[in-house]
Amino acid sequence: MSLTIRDAEPGDEADWRGLWADYLAFYEVDLAPEVTARTWARLMDPASPLTGRLAFDGTRMLGFALHHAHCSTWVAGEDCYLEDLFVSEAARGMGVGRALIDDLRALATARGWHRLYWHTDEDNSRARALYDSYTPYDGHVRYRLKLR
Repeated sequence: MSLTIRDAEPGDEADWRGLWADYLAFYEVDLAPEVTARTWARLMDPASPLTGRLAFDGTRMLGFALHHAHCSTWVAGEDCYLEDLFVSEAARGMGVGRALIDDLRALATARGWHRLYWHTDEDNSRARALYDSYTPYDGHVRYRLKLR
């Protein structure tokens, strides 16, 4: 496999939407089409903090890492939140997830961001095995208050 990772580009939309649909199905989430459309629009908007890195084997998209930098009250700089990481079922176990995290880690370092962080479902043991190879679980529990 010849893996290439790069920023999302307008011509990637159809393949990204396919992977996005698989990602939502994995987490058993049904989003309104306008949410997906807005997410893609944000990825394409240079003024948006949301950025997408895409992994390819040749022309075949294998996965994505959607992230954004933000200011922090814990460091005198910015952190990077990896909001969505997904690898196609066919490419799992081939190092694509690790390559996407490594790519984002290098990008964060180059941009001077202080920390890279993410979360996953507690029972996502396959992903957690990968994540644990980077850093141990820090004991934090997430709470999400829905406002709409």
